[in-house]
Amino acid sequence: MENYSEVVTLCGSRKFANTFRQLEWHLSRLGIVVLSPILIDNREITATEAQLFGQLHLKKIDLAVGIFMVDVNGYVGESTKKEIAYAKLHHKKVWYYSAEKDDLGL
Repeated sequence: MENYSEVVTLCGSRKFANTFRQLEWHLSRLGIVVLSPILIDNREITATEAQLFGQLHLKKIDLAVGIFMVDVNGYVGESTKKEIAYAKLHHKKVWYYSAEKDDLGL
């Protein structure tokens, strides 16, 4: 990924919140604008809120040049698969970060 102050959206399971925060920090330090999913710590959300947050996240993908997919230990959930498909459908770049490989040295 080149450093042109591009906008990227992080995608992946919210259970990897710590990895999201590390990636956001690292990419931001490279001059990349990072849009993250809403990370909810120990808070129950309603079905209506989940639907709203999902729609907001798709809008974040629309705003970005691509998505940065977080697949800790190879885990890709159904929502994340839909986000990847959505990004590809809208001709967005897709980058992958696998925590077990730690491609960025985090």
